[in-house]
Amino acid sequence: MADIQPFCAVRPRQDIAGRIAALPYDVYKRADALAEVTREPMSFLHIDRPETWFDDSVDIYDPRVYDKAREVLWDWIGRGYFIQDDRPCYYLYEERLDGRSQTGIVACASVNDYLAQVIKKHENTRESKEMDRIRHIEACQAQTGPIFLAYRAHETLAQITGRVMSETPLYDFTAPDGVIQRVWRIDDAADIAAVHQCFLNISDIYIADGHHRAASAVKVALRRREALGYLPQQETGDESDRFLCVLFPDTDLKIMPYHRLVRDLGGHSKNELLTLLDKNFNVTLMTGMPPKGQPFPEKKAAIGMYLDRQWYLLETKISPDPSDVIASLDVSILQKAVLEPVFGIRDVRTDKRIDFVGGLKDSQALADYCDRHGFAAAFAMYPTSMEELFAVADNHGLMPPKSTWFEPKLRSGLFIHLIGTGAAAYE
Repeated sequence: MADIQPFCAVRPRQDIAGRIAALPYDVYKRADALAEVTREPMSFLHIDRPETWFDDSVDIYDPRVYDKAREVLWDWIGRGYFIQDDRPCYYLYEERLDGRSQTGIVACASVNDYLAQVIKKHENTRESKEMDRIRHIEACQAQTGPIFLAYRAHETLAQITGRVMSETPLYDFTAPDGVIQRVWRIDDAADIAAVHQCFLNISDIYIADGHHRAASAVKVALRRREALGYLPQQETGDESDRFLCVLFPDTDLKIMPYHRLVRDLGGHSKNELLTLLDKNFNVTLMTGMPPKGQPFPEKKAAIGMYLDRQWYLLETKISPDPSDVIASLDVSILQKAVLEPVFGIRDVRTDKRIDFVGGLKDSQALADYCDRHGFAAAFAMYPTSMEELFAVADNHGLMPPKSTWFEPKLRSGLFIHLIGTGAAAYE
């Protein structure tokens, strides 16, 4: 059972919500974040990426950076850029792109559910990235970026969602990247009780995206519990026991492919590479470019390879044990049969010879990216499925890095969850 609670969201004033809402902090490089806040001075990146207030001589992890995040957040709250609902509510958050819609319930999830693995993960996290968000949360006394969670579709929740969405939204705007953003509030007492009870009847919740934000929020709670003399799983009774999230039914979600690019051929010539690949794959040279706008490859257990301005289809000869979900993932097959033995790339998290790009619309875009950035080859992946993600998490497994790409991305700044002394000061 999942304890998913309503909360008193701090959220933007309606007339400036479209200016404040920003893509997640971790999709930007420093220069790109600076360009965005220059374009839009009210972008929430000014809080999520507070190094944008400083020149490059100031390290992004400098204590002054986190102090600036706190200063700006509470200044903007004081100026009335944000408002806070006076009673706990759930919210509906819809994103619409290219005719496809995903609608989630904005709420707060239980830290203890994360510890008990009711909320399941499928990726490892890196300590350095966790520490960045831990320091950000503790400085701001707020969680500013929601964790993207998924659950198996539930009929009653779908009925409540459909009824509330027939009402006038709190926010309705189109972001600069063309994604329509709409938000509703669930504030009827009966609906709030029904939503809470529905989640109590759901045994498994999954982190789709935001593993570092989730781990950081949990560690902030554990640090607070320890400082107050509590046991690790003993709740303090304050807002730090919960973390900000948006929960989506799996039927709304679509995982997009996460492609791989390599900077060199590992010392092999083109012909040597093709000979090595023939051991584990049926290698077919494609005639011209795959059709624009259509997925390539078109099925699981097939990988597209862009090499010397030509496309090849690699159909695997490997037959992994079907009960081993991780070994059966296409990204795992590529790693074990290509990247490690052929290119010598054993740790994709640290090897500088490999890069990743997700969400590109078609193979032409990937080929253009490969040529433009000087990569020797690119591997186009068939996307991981939601069923595979659930299966890995249910078995307490971990996918290879960069196995899933979700789009559209949740915006930061539309919902803020106050967790501590800053919340008290605001009240």
